[in-house]
Amino acid sequence: MHQKVRQRRSRRNEVSVRSGQVEFVKVNTDAWKWRDVYRWLLALRWPQFAAFVGALYIGLNLLFAAFYSLQQNSIAGRTTHWFLDCFFFSVQTLATVGYGHMYPQTLYGHIISTVEIMTGVFLLAVMTGLIFVRFSRPLARVVFSRSIVVAPLNGKPTLMVRVGNENHHSMVEAEFRIMFSRDQPLIEGGDFRYFYALTLHFDHLTIFPAALTLRHEIDKQSPLYGATPESLEASRALFFVSVVGIDPVIAAEVQTQKDYTWRDIRFGERFVEIYSQHGDGKLTVDYGRIHDTEPAAL
Repeated sequence: MHQKVRQRRSRRNEVSVRSGQVEFVKVNTDAWKWRDVYRWLLALRWPQFAAFVGALYIGLNLLFAAFYSLQQNSIAGRTTHWFLDCFFFSVQTLATVGYGHMYPQTLYGHIISTVEIMTGVFLLAVMTGLIFVRFSRPLARVVFSRSIVVAPLNGKPTLMVRVGNENHHSMVEAEFRIMFSRDQPLIEGGDFRYFYALTLHFDHLTIFPAALTLRHEIDKQSPLYGATPESLEASRALFFVSVVGIDPVIAAEVQTQKDYTWRDIRFGERFVEIYSQHGDGKLTVDYGRIHDTEPAAL
């Protein structure tokens, strides 16, 4: 009996968290808190956020319309469509518009309208803050190549991933990281998940204007030394690439990341050239080919 109760509680406390291509289901976590609503609302996409606001607005007006309709003479100026009159009076009251044609005429109506006006002021303040935060939140606008390539570079096997800045201005003080994760067998038996920070040819740029290729040399000190497509699949290999920098227009830090599985690794390929130089010294960067690869010369 107690086991069934614990199982039901575990199912109620399940939280699904998606990190890139991997989904984690957390069970037996702490209870949900009201302050989590703020993060949930900020995480919604704009269409979802608009749908939520619309549903909340209509729902509140329907609720107060039902309260008004409980007393037939609570609102003056009503027509034959009593509930519709209550609904549209609620819309006017919640927005503190008050056209004057309809107005509360009983103590009950005044009490409900007072509560609704207070609710409207609170709702307007909260929604204004949420919309401001959503608009003012900086976006990194960094594009990552769909795949990671492993090919010789200057005669040495190198893991490479391409990133591009899609903003119309340079990112400053940009930092780049690649984390490698895999399962490794233990002496005691079983597997354990290990994480490695891959050493890059460069991990910091003062100015990040366009596109570049992050490179990790696979030497004997690299955790990828001797790796093959089969070994990466067997160890359930994952790669996490992150970019952190400062947007100089709004003077705020931005960050973004992308994860890759062993399926996204292409051995024996390299990225195609996307830069071309003109006679006036300008460089053209073709973002349409940022994901394209070609066989590497061995």
